[in-house]
Amino acid sequence: MVAGYPDQAQTLRELARSQRRGAKVVAVVSGKGGVGKTNVAVNVAIGLAVQGHRAILVDADLGLANADILLDVHNPYNLSHVLSGRRQIEQIVVDAPGGFGLVSGASGIAQVANLSEFERQQLVSALDRLEDDADLLLLDCAAGISRNVVAMASAADRVLLITTPEAPAMTDAYATAKVLVREGLQSPISVVVNMTASRSEAAQTQTRLDRVAEQFLKIRLEMGGYVLRDEHVPQAVRQRVPVVLRYPRSPASACLLAVASRLAKDVSSSGRECRFWQRVVNFLF
Repeated sequence: MVAGYPDQAQTLRELARSQRRGAKVVAVVSGKGGVGKTNVAVNVAIGLAVQGHRAILVDADLGLANADILLDVHNPYNLSHVLSGRRQIEQIVVDAPGGFGLVSGASGIAQVANLSEFERQQLVSALDRLEDDADLLLLDCAAGISRNVVAMASAADRVLLITTPEAPAMTDAYATAKVLVREGLQSPISVVVNMTASRSEAAQTQTRLDRVAEQFLKIRLEMGGYVLRDEHVPQAVRQRVPVVLRYPRSPASACLLAVASRLAKDVSSSGRECRFWQRVVNFLF
């Protein structure tokens, strides 16, 4: 190599790497806790895998990560080990029940904006490689509207907003959409109404949210599906087995598989040219 000039082969490799499309990324968010966000995320990930998609679920709730508890998966390594450089992202992805990959979150690293330069590089590199190992990447974000949540959601190809028909949950769901839009969200938002008594109640909930969003935010909130209130769900949670695996013929399981099917169809026709990790870095740093 001539001094002062970059290696041509290396330059071409970096160019090709920058042009890879990567997985479609879906951020699963909620305005408040207690609406079943993580439970929906876990079961939808299984639904995607059952339908033949390579799905990876990242527990991006860096303060109160609990997807591994719902799945009864014991993994000694999590995202904190990746950020510290002690493990590569490929080494902490485990095979979860139902056929998808799981990346466990960690406590104590919630302030991503305050990471060291080394940790930032580790995070960027990890997200980049993870995109190449999946068709769909699900991010189970923390409840609420922290900077981390806004960054992940704003960079995703689609946002799955989980709510219930109760007024407080709907109010917080709208507040979440409002913050995301004000922060420049361009991706579509799909509402999933969890723990609903009926399909008609779910439709009314989504319609009310959509009307308010259209009037005050000038956006439309799409219907991402609904999950019927079903006693099989808390039973499965207590047994630490996802409901679609423990009670596959239950009403809730049928709804969750339908949500997964609709989600796969929606993201297949959407997406951005820039890879997800690049969008996150642009937002945070």
